Amino acid sequence: MTKRIILGAVAILLVIVAAYASFFIAPQERTMGLIQRIFYFHAATAWAGEMTFFVCFLANLLYVWKRQPKYDWLGVSSAEVGLACITVVLITGPIWAHPVWGIWWTWDARLTTALILFLIYVSYLMLRRFGEGDQTPTIAAAFAIFGFIDVPIVYMSIRWWRTQHPQPVIGGGPNSGLDPHMRPALYTNLLAFMCLAALVVWFRYSVAMAERRAEDEAAQRALAENPLSGKLESQGVR
Repeated sequence: MTKRIILGAVAILLVIVAAYASFFIAPQERTMGLIQRIFYFHAATAWAGEMTFFVCFLANLLYVWKRQPKYDWLGVSSAEVGLACITVVLITGPIWAHPVWGIWWTWDARLTTALILFLIYVSYLMLRRFGEGDQTPTIAAAFAIFGFIDVPIVYMSIRWWRTQHPQPVIGGGPNSGLDPHMRPALYTNLLAFMCLAALVVWFRYSVAMAERRAEDEAAQRALAENPLSGKLESQGVR
């Protein structure tokens, strides 16, 4: 609990500092003006989402390998937070694009693959939530593992193809780059939203573990109160 409180305080402080840096420290972009400042939040939530999807990918690999429920819970928790992040990306993107491009949406490589990513993890969570049978966690885990393939495609899309989406400002080649005065705002936002995402994943995972323990305790109490029922159920008698 103490560690979560410390991480929460750090995350909140970083978000405040990041917001201040985005609006008051970073210079105003000459061509796009004030609307460009949404870039700092847009890019940071995208990175945070990719980070949590990577955690989901690793957790599901471990679940398929070891069949331990804690990895299943971690995968679901990470996917929920990653889905929230990619939703923010898909909302802030058109808000930024409309004044700059004159359109809310276009089916270019980056936007299309990002939308597919959103749909993949919606499908994973729906499968995990509403699927029936003992094999549901395993099937959902396999789906999430293969679905993760779209994450590097989203990341590389603006490097592989010429798109409407702006070219990368970090690691994009010799003609790319970000104004040095804008870097503190971007890096602070990246750190802030990654810490915030980690905190929410940690909290959601703890809640999932608590729910599972409560279910196990309830099942044990029911078995203690009616051991014959438990024995019949284990033999397939209903």
